[in-house]
This record gives sequence, C-alpha cells and structure tokens, in this order.
Amino acid sequence: MEIDNAVAEFLEVEGKRAPTALQSYYTEFADFYDRRLWHQLTESVERFTQQPDARPHLISLYQHFVVDWEKKINPVKLVIIALAIARQYQDIHQALEFIENIQTKVDTDASQDARALAMFEAAHFRLLLGQLDATAEGLEKGEAILDGLASVEQVIHASFYRVSADYYKAKADFGQYYKNALLYLACVTLDAMPKEEKVERAHDLALAALLSDKIYNFGDLLMHPILQSLQGTPHAWLGEVLTVFNAGQITRFDSFASQFAKQPLLQSHAPFLRQKVCLMTLIELMFQRISTHRRIPFNDIAQTIHLPLEEVELLVMKALSLELIRGSIDQVDQVVNIRWVQPRFLDKAQIKDMAEQLQQWKEKVAGLSAQMEAQSQELIA
Repeated sequence: MEIDNAVAEFLEVEGKRAPTALQSYYTEFADFYDRRLWHQLTESVERFTQQPDARPHLISLYQHFVVDWEKKINPVKLVIIALAIARQYQDIHQALEFIENIQTKVDTDASQDARALAMFEAAHFRLLLGQLDATAEGLEKGEAILDGLASVEQVIHASFYRVSADYYKAKADFGQYYKNALLYLACVTLDAMPKEEKVERAHDLALAALLSDKIYNFGDLLMHPILQSLQGTPHAWLGEVLTVFNAGQITRFDSFASQFAKQPLLQSHAPFLRQKVCLMTLIELMFQRISTHRRIPFNDIAQTIHLPLEEVELLVMKALSLELIRGSIDQVDQVVNIRWVQPRFLDKAQIKDMAEQLQQWKEKVAGLSAQMEAQSQELIA
C-alpha cells in the first residue's frame, strides 16, 4: 500500500530532526509500514524505544505514528512500547492516564495477559503517586487474571514481581520485599539492567535480609550475582555484613558499628540486629555441634555468643519459636537438647569445617566398627 501522507511527512521530518544514530530507524519505519510488515515494524519500534537518545521523540512517535497502526501490534508488545513512552511524561498523572488508556485498548478476551501487564504498570505509577491502596488493588486484580491463564510471558511475571517488591518497600515489609525482589531478578537478565538499578536493588535486598524478622538464611542472596554490583561502591560493606550474619560471626558484628551509624534504617533497628546476629550465631553453633553433640550446655552458648548466662534460655526459646531449631530445654541441667537445625548456606570455610566433622565421624564409626569386630572375635574364640 502507499504510505499515508501525514505519516510519511511525520517520519521524514522527524527523521531529519533526530540524532544521526537514530535516522535509519525512521527510514525503516517508513519501509515496514509501506509494506505492511507489522511484526517487523513492531520489533523496530521496540528497539527504538530502548535507545537512550530516542526518549525525547517517543511521545510524538506514538501520537503521530504508532497510534495509526497500534491495532496491528501484538497486545503485550503494545504495552511494552507504551510503558517506554509513558516514562517520558514529566507529570506522573499523565503517565498513569496514558497507561490506563492502553489498558482499555488491550482489554479483550484474547489479550488478558496484556491487560494484566498494563494493570501492573498502572499500579507502578500509582505507587509513585503514593496511592498505596490503589497500587495493592491493581496488583491483586492483575494477579487474579494471571492465575486464570495457562501460560504467561516472562516479562509479565517480571512486571508483577518488580512492582510488588517496590510496593512492599514502600510499606517497609522487608520479608515480602526480599521475596518479590528475588523473584523479579529470576525473571530478568542482569546484563540488560542499568548499573544504577543493580546497585540499588542489591542495596535494598541486603537491608531487607538484615531487617526481616523472618529471614535467617541469606543463601539465596549470597549466591546471587546481583550482590557483586555492590563491589567498588560505598555500600560494599553490606556484602560483608551479610556474610557475618549468615556465618554467625558475632565477634565481627561490632566492627560495623560505624557503618550502621551512617545508615538510619539499620541504626533505628540496632537492638533487633543484635538479637538477630545472636540467633544466627546460635544456629551456627548448633549446626556445628549437632553431628557430635546434641546436648549443648547453656555455658557454651553464653561464651560463644557473649551473653550473660541468664539470657541464654530466652534466646533459645526465641529460636525455638521461630522454628530455627527444634529440640527442648533442660532447665535443671542447664542444657539444650537439639533434634534439628535450620539448613545453612555454607561458605568455603564452613564447608571445610563440615568436611572435617564428617571425617571425624567417619573415623569414629570405623573405630567403633573395629572394636565391635574385635569383641565378636573374642566371643567366637
């Protein structure tokens, strides 16, 4: 078909105004549009929206070009393109209105996945406006749509987990932020994420791990490459703190006091953090002992954690209530009987310790076996 005069004029004029690196896109747009190659045109426009220099041109591109053929665009792709455009509005209310308009356009029986994606992104802009209740409502409705679909593209799950994580960050729900942020990272490619975003996400995940009253094993985060983005930044010490907590190294905890003082959120939770590192040191102690000694005296715990003897029982009771350990307390003999300890994420040093424990256990079993064999030979004789 012959290209529409208004469209042709827009592409020609904008192509001349655009930076040299972007001019070829406008030529490509005109060619694909003229030949009605809607899939190729969609892909070309999506690539264009990902170029940093294209940002000032995106709103006009939609208004004078994309809107002319948007019904030909795959609905999910339309929402993705629309999101890049919405982010160029200075007024968040306008961005929200734009996304809600797109949401209406993709509200068909065949494109409910795209509708859910638009709902999540609309919830994102509501969150920026401080509308927490409306954000939660949008996330819940969108999630309900996803639950009814047989399959969903990864980009939609990523949107849901990203906005959910940001919502829980605003609510200071550290545990839910941690869970949703890690799920979001499982849906995206880190290499494609801007460095600033990686640093911010790693920083927030580290704080959430430390401050959550439900997370006592940082293995998922310590193994994740996102944590490496903190290296060479002012937040690099957070990675060390996570290791200290996860390994139960309470003797190193106080060395970070000056860093905590610079971080208001950590400083305001100082008593909780001390209790948490005590609990994680207790878990580590019991994890190391359980293979050989299932009865641990209060005095050993007090010495390891640097606690007054009279506070040991309360700490053990807290660990039992959180189901970090299973067992019982013998108040008469002042010992803890351990049946189970929460599985641990082990660094190289801890793995080495465990290997040594297994070797000791192996030697003990071998010695016992040799003793029993010798006794049986004596009986036979």
